[in-house]
Amino acid sequence: MNVERKMQYTLEEVPKPFGKAFFLGAQHVLTMFGATVSVPLLLGPVMEMSPEQIALLVSAVMLASGVATFLQVNFGTRLPIVQGVSFAFLGPFFGIIGAVGAMGPAVTMQHIAGAIMLGALVEIVIGFTGIIGKLQKFVSPVVIGPVIALIGLSLWYVGAPDAATNVLLSTTVIALTFIFALILGPKRPFFSLFPVLLAVVVAWTLGLVLSLSGVYAPGDPGYIDLSAVAVAPWFRVNLIFPWGMPQFDVGFFLVILAGYLASMIESYGDYHAINQAAEGPPLTEKQVSRGIGFEGVGCFLSGVFGGFSSTSYTENIGLVGLTRVASRYVVNIGVVVLIFLGIFGKFGAVVSSIPTPIVGGLYCALFGLIASIGLSNSARADLSSMRNQMIMGFCLFMGISVPGIFNGTHLSDPMTLQFDWAPWLSNIINIVGSTGMAVAAIFGLILDNVIPGTPEERGLEHDHRYGPPETKPGDFPHA
Repeated sequence: MNVERKMQYTLEEVPKPFGKAFFLGAQHVLTMFGATVSVPLLLGPVMEMSPEQIALLVSAVMLASGVATFLQVNFGTRLPIVQGVSFAFLGPFFGIIGAVGAMGPAVTMQHIAGAIMLGALVEIVIGFTGIIGKLQKFVSPVVIGPVIALIGLSLWYVGAPDAATNVLLSTTVIALTFIFALILGPKRPFFSLFPVLLAVVVAWTLGLVLSLSGVYAPGDPGYIDLSAVAVAPWFRVNLIFPWGMPQFDVGFFLVILAGYLASMIESYGDYHAINQAAEGPPLTEKQVSRGIGFEGVGCFLSGVFGGFSSTSYTENIGLVGLTRVASRYVVNIGVVVLIFLGIFGKFGAVVSSIPTPIVGGLYCALFGLIASIGLSNSARADLSSMRNQMIMGFCLFMGISVPGIFNGTHLSDPMTLQFDWAPWLSNIINIVGSTGMAVAAIFGLILDNVIPGTPEERGLEHDHRYGPPETKPGDFPHA
């Protein structure tokens, strides 16, 4: 049976009734929740936070993600793209914690907030001045395709490894996602709209039953621990600077710029990926510039709300491609849910109980779809061209191989460059080198613009810079 179908809901469409739209929005939250919560759950113990402080940190991150997503969807690219905590900033954050962690978690978060806010100002300038948008004229599908593909492929280390911690729960999620989306979905639209939500609910319920019955003991990867609910407040009132006023340090500012550089490159690829998944016309320079600019605004507000820097989320791009639901209205409902989670602490604690193997199963089901979107984007170029084949193959290979050096995948210990005369430079190289999308983008931009190739060969002959885009009435009217 052919399961190909057109978009179920385009950018401007509103799913009805409201219940359907609500659960579609909640599905976006569930998809990004694991990655968003994993960062505060990772950094909180390193800062020696108490359970109450970790619960506060999780709530602050959810609130910041909701506000950042609202800005991106309604004022930035105006595409259905969700914003959440970026892993590109883990290196700088660990560096800040190592420098001031002895002063306590509250003071550490004040320094992190200051660094986030200063770095966000740089991203705001790069976005709203149009600098990032000017890259459009140098970027072809030969470059974008591998970068998008690596957004999914570079996350291989959190897919099967996390899923393997409990094969029953992860396999349940993977199998049900395929069954709901590709087998039942074409016959019953309900299943094609909520494949991820349904798969997670079933797997979580199974895990809860096995946990309550004693099959899964505390400490087991599949164990569902609801103890965080007891310490989480019903409603938070300290929403602004919950850790105290931010502290600004020039050194921390320079360090975090490396994270912003990697994040902007990743977001640039994400914009093209979500546009491809939503079947939109070619992105304009203004869209890309607004996206980066408002992403910077979102990061600045993340510092205000006591969270971490945000970026566009790959997981949710895969969800759009899977469900064929690109409605902004749906993502805005997800925004309301995220803000609610950030304010209503106990509900957020319940959702944060989703165990690692369930999230790992989601990664396995969705991240490969991102790679497929990238490859389909490359099809706009001449794939029979030896020039394009060599450039794309080199970018893909180096995007996977180079981070192995910096992350220690192929060595006993990660390789970390250290320039005593310019520590900020070494941090930039280390973070960019460990980010597959950034490596592929840099090599691709250089090779594709240095090696001669015609616009047709590079896949630019139908690009909006070479003529009017082929759009239908009503397509992205506000883009």
